[in-house]
Amino acid sequence: MRALIDASPLLLRSAGVKNYLYHWLVHLRRQAGGDRIDAFPRLGRLGPLTHERSVLSPAATLPRLAFLHFLNIRFNPAIGLVARGYDVVHVTNQLRHPVRGARVTATVHDLTAALLPELHTPGNVQADARFTDHVLRRARGLIAVSESTRRDALRLLDLAPERIRVIYSGVDPRFAQAGPEAARETAQRLGLHKPFVLFLGTVEPRKNLDRLLDAWQALAPSLREEFELVVAGPAGWAAEATLARLRAVRYLGYVAESDLPALTRAATAFAYPSLYEGFGFPVAQAMAAGVPVLTSNVSSLPEVAGEAGVLVDPLSTGEIRAGLDRLLTSPSLRAALGAAGRERAARLFRWEDCARRSLEFLREVAGAGN
Repeated sequence: MRALIDASPLLLRSAGVKNYLYHWLVHLRRQAGGDRIDAFPRLGRLGPLTHERSVLSPAATLPRLAFLHFLNIRFNPAIGLVARGYDVVHVTNQLRHPVRGARVTATVHDLTAALLPELHTPGNVQADARFTDHVLRRARGLIAVSESTRRDALRLLDLAPERIRVIYSGVDPRFAQAGPEAARETAQRLGLHKPFVLFLGTVEPRKNLDRLLDAWQALAPSLREEFELVVAGPAGWAAEATLARLRAVRYLGYVAESDLPALTRAATAFAYPSLYEGFGFPVAQAMAAGVPVLTSNVSSLPEVAGEAGVLVDPLSTGEIRAGLDRLLTSPSLRAALGAAGRERAARLFRWEDCARRSLEFLREVAGAGN
């Protein structure tokens, strides 16, 4: 089998999709055996993963982005030439027009722009709608990152069930490997000297940070004296009012990928009351690190956390506050959830397993008849 993987998000500022694509591509290549896995645009050796910039140097990134822009010119047939000779082409939403004459696949990360458009910029809503029409409805096969996302896709896109397969994403093994010494060193370097609850994610409406901040302020003063709330992540859209409120807690801004495993391991608990997630990498990462999780009881988050998390209604400040109180006042609950989360992440969220199942899926699509 010869597969072409659209890796253009690796050249851009991105979060969850970029995380997925980076590790997915690395592990597909490791397990390819006699199969050929090529990336488009040609990437060669990947640099370290960072959400803030390209995995390639600026000199290598700019001509590749220019070529992507050229391919996206309306009615340009060149993408068909790029895809020629491949058994299957796996695309992302960076390609604006259909890849004709090829067996196309894609990964459905979430459908939040269709379900909750008010939580996204108009540009993102339009881009996702275009990707849905040009790719998802026409693809030979789709990967869904959770059963929740698969159900959403079947309902919203009117797909035949056999066209979409659930394959869980993995977690970078550094989260499971982070030890207490690295956790202490990273916390001290970042100026964190008290036990803390960690939130990790882009500051944007979908992440529901304002209700988390309300819940935190509603905790007993003694708990807020003993623990602090730490927020890590870059500013997204419609973030100004929330960013102003973050002055009342510890806001670290963007934290380098290399520091995230140890920072997560250093947390007393992890809070992620998002309004919608297709998978929820931060939750799976915290579980892998053995950190007890509070997260939402909607979308994919109960599926990812299972019995290893405190699940709350993300629209209820009272439930979020009560969940935080349970975690912070019960060391035994934290220990039990941390152990359960570590076991669940090690069993379900492994990039080796994701790549193996994805290769099986791609081979099936490549071998399917016209």
